[in-house]
Amino acid sequence: MKKTEQLLHRIDELHAKTGIPRTIFAACPNSPAVIRASLRAAKRNNAPIYFAATLNQVDCDGGYTGMTQEEFVRTVRFETERVNFTGPVIIAIDHGGPWLKDKQRTEKWSVEDAMNGVKKSFEAAVLAGYDLIHVDPTVDINVPKGEIIDIHLVAERTAELIAHTEAFRKAHGIAPISYEVGTEEVHGGLADETTFDTFISELKKRLMVAGLDDVWPCFIVGKVGTDLDTTLFDTEVARRLTSKVRPLGSYIKGHYTDDVENPEQYPLCGMGAANVGPEFTISEYRALCELEELEKKFEAEGRVAVLSHMKEILLEEVHASHRWEKWLHEDEKGLDLHQLTPERQDWIVATCCRYIWQQPRPLAARGTLYANLTRIGIDAEEIVLGRIERDMDKYFRAFNLIGLNDLL
Repeated sequence: MKKTEQLLHRIDELHAKTGIPRTIFAACPNSPAVIRASLRAAKRNNAPIYFAATLNQVDCDGGYTGMTQEEFVRTVRFETERVNFTGPVIIAIDHGGPWLKDKQRTEKWSVEDAMNGVKKSFEAAVLAGYDLIHVDPTVDINVPKGEIIDIHLVAERTAELIAHTEAFRKAHGIAPISYEVGTEEVHGGLADETTFDTFISELKKRLMVAGLDDVWPCFIVGKVGTDLDTTLFDTEVARRLTSKVRPLGSYIKGHYTDDVENPEQYPLCGMGAANVGPEFTISEYRALCELEELEKKFEAEGRVAVLSHMKEILLEEVHASHRWEKWLHEDEKGLDLHQLTPERQDWIVATCCRYIWQQPRPLAARGTLYANLTRIGIDAEEIVLGRIERDMDKYFRAFNLIGLNDLL
């Protein structure tokens, strides 16, 4: 049985036996610190860990983390050995589809080029040893603004990408992998239940026509109330969507679980897994800002020679990247980062740091900050990792995952 399905099956068995439901926690690996913190937190909580990496984060060109698929898998393996973690580790592509990689969208790639680019990324993931691929062709830059991509086209492209990946996998003698489909994104996709039902029906037909009757996604993403600007998980919708997909052998996957108000409801509603990402970038950013305040205090006391200027450099690098612009609200379009309200500027810089963590200036500033504090006897990296782990712990706890590895 595929690794992801095996874990889901065992969770179901334990639920039937003990009455305790569980939801798998998936972290988006948007920095080396988040990868390390995820495995440390999983080790301490004695629970599985799932990495959901977007093609912006990890891809053939290195993504913004600087890692290819092969390098990412190797990094996870090394960090796993570092903490002697022996529980399940699932490595997955998150939102794999045409124009979901910023480069494809900003350079306005053609349909053929965008689809071929995604196929190449999927091939690299298969060769690297990924366990799951999220196939998400719900964006089309050729669809007029304000309109939603036709769901039949989404099903067609989903089946095409799965068929290509399966043919490549079999040709290279690689073990079966798992799939996730759909999206809850506000730009389209499975935004309502009628569309959701149509997509499932269409995908089933197209996979059968392609001779892939034995290939079916273990996760289908559902719109369960959470998105960029909302944090309340809709339990009624989640239960209804779960009842639709469980007879098919699938589970509902939640996205935008960052800072969700009621995470303990996920397992109670039968959610198979949930992704958390930008929240941990904010955790990392807040920890670094806290350390910089300490650094300034020690500099005023004459105990630090050269300040890191961490926060100032992060603001400048985020601004120069222009990648923050896609997170602007409609009434903010056309404004410069410095023209936003202090609250919005702070949120955008904090969440968009993931795009520039690995750039030379932020890396140098972090090195200076850590060195200054280490000289005084403060383990700066430990404080950063501890802050990220603290924010991860609530999901391990809310999703009833603590101690699960002993039962697998």
